[in-house]
Amino acid sequence: MRREGSAFQGVGAVFVKELSDNISSVRMLMLELLIVLTAMAALYEAIAALRQNTAEDPFLLLRLFTVSQAPLPSFVSILGFLIPLMAIGLGFDLINSEHNRRTLSRILAQPIYRDALLLGKYLAGLATIAISLTALWLLVIGLGLIFLGVPPGGEEIARSLAFLVIAIFYAGVWLSLAMLLSIVFRSPATAALVALGIWLFLTVLWPMLAPAIAQAIVPPDPRFAALGLDTPGTAIWTQLLQRFSPNDLFGEAMLAVLSPTTRTLGPVFLDQIRGAVMGAPLPFGQSVMIAWPQTVGLIACTIVLFVAGYVLFQRQEVRA
Repeated sequence: MRREGSAFQGVGAVFVKELSDNISSVRMLMLELLIVLTAMAALYEAIAALRQNTAEDPFLLLRLFTVSQAPLPSFVSILGFLIPLMAIGLGFDLINSEHNRRTLSRILAQPIYRDALLLGKYLAGLATIAISLTALWLLVIGLGLIFLGVPPGGEEIARSLAFLVIAIFYAGVWLSLAMLLSIVFRSPATAALVALGIWLFLTVLWPMLAPAIAQAIVPPDPRFAALGLDTPGTAIWTQLLQRFSPNDLFGEAMLAVLSPTTRTLGPVFLDQIRGAVMGAPLPFGQSVMIAWPQTVGLIACTIVLFVAGYVLFQRQEVRA
């Protein structure tokens, strides 16, 4: 049977309906409260620490995102931990809930193809997260203006906007994973548990396993160990393996964008620092170029997971 019209006919209707459901749902309200309360606690500690050197730091707004005050981590670290929870909470039942309610066949009986249904649901979930992160970003800037009293410069605004865009890409990875699992598993509880298990493995366990695997591939050189240094080959393999985790890619991209003095994200060689003024900030464009490979990695991971879910969904049998 040949399709009639565009395969994406109905994307707008699905998007508006799902976006309205997401924003008004109790689940989304609880996730937003969790993120806002935790992030505001870290931000309060950062503001208290930065009030003492408002005239000394030229990138005071960026420091709000990166300063950590024990026992709380930095604002960015908290978001790196909580954004996947929000994405998984929105995406683990995107498709299997329609199966369980037996509404999927009714939806597809309308002039809406599977392409439009899947894309509309995904875009609505990503738009919900983007709206929440944008509101949180504006809240951080507003509180910084009120309590620090120093207006941000143009480069600070540009770097914080880059932070916002990369954070949305990071959320897209976990939303794609959650949607893929909602297609694979008919039970929402199973999909949620598997998604949380993968998140815990990549965020908590993988950073501990990667150095051990790297040492098995390139054993440490005793000459470097005697000097208290890491073997270059082992360090390179460790960083390469750790970058399989989206959380590590997000952290490196944030380091490059929000810390203007960061010149490299890998091992530092002499030719990289020759002629450089230590501690001098890099221009915004060069910081973006440093973070670009990590950002592309997040986008590529999102596309791969979405395509995998798309292929599986197209091949699934839908029964009334």
